[in-house]
Amino acid sequence: MLLYAPQLPGIQKVASGKVRDIFAVDEHLLLVASDRISAFDCILPTAIPQKGEVLTRLSAFWFEQFDFLPNHIVSTDFSDFPVALKPFQFQLEGRSMLVKKAAPLPVECVVRGYLAGSGWKEYVQTQSVCGIPLPKGIEQAGLLPETLFTPSTKAASGHDENISWDECRRLLGDSVAEQVRAHSVRLYEAARILAAEKGIIIADTKFEFGLLDGAVILIDECLTPDSSRFWPSAGYAPGMSPSSFDKQFVRDYLETLTWDKTPPAPELPEEIVVRTQAKYIEAYERLTGLPF
Repeated sequence: MLLYAPQLPGIQKVASGKVRDIFAVDEHLLLVASDRISAFDCILPTAIPQKGEVLTRLSAFWFEQFDFLPNHIVSTDFSDFPVALKPFQFQLEGRSMLVKKAAPLPVECVVRGYLAGSGWKEYVQTQSVCGIPLPKGIEQAGLLPETLFTPSTKAASGHDENISWDECRRLLGDSVAEQVRAHSVRLYEAARILAAEKGIIIADTKFEFGLLDGAVILIDECLTPDSSRFWPSAGYAPGMSPSSFDKQFVRDYLETLTWDKTPPAPELPEEIVVRTQAKYIEAYERLTGLPF
């Protein structure tokens, strides 16, 4: 099934993001991962079949690995969902999470272990990433001397903006900012070890956190091809842009066009859609060890 936007008559929609649609269901929220894909902060008109299922299943896998940090999941099993959702099984099963209602923090917690993407572009110009000075001589896709926490704003539409650590503390308060930084680095480094055993390098990723009864918990998605750069370990070498199991493949295709990276975004050709779907599924299967 291809799901661009869920239609759930009678169920209150409370938000719609680039990929996920959020509904209120009793005391919980329902997060539905569509097959939409975004690039350069624009939602593309072409969807990637089964992408939402990959994101949901892979997030659930990672949430289970991180038992040291509370998260928002109530259930990803459709049989546990409220009766009101039963008529929508065809749309929801396999791509939805029933979650606790947490208050999202207004910061995206980006963690970088390698120099890639916008970080590489900034380093070439300023020898820094998000204002953090770095040593000379690091190559493209090279390992950073230490894991970097580089927060950004969360934009409902348009471009996210990198922010300084001081601005992060101002937005969140010192205590919460210190917690999310420590959690983000710990999560990334734990995931990086697990992924390395499966032949995948996690170059960078982003986490989101929320407050529930005053405590910081992990929310939204977790270490998916949408929120991370996944590189195959085999053949990896610094000095070039590695092949990937994430939407960098789509970004690379879009960079070959004359599109100015503002809406409306162009359609994706069938070849790009098929290859992107395969990359997402391979990432899931490698990381979890399970067939999709």
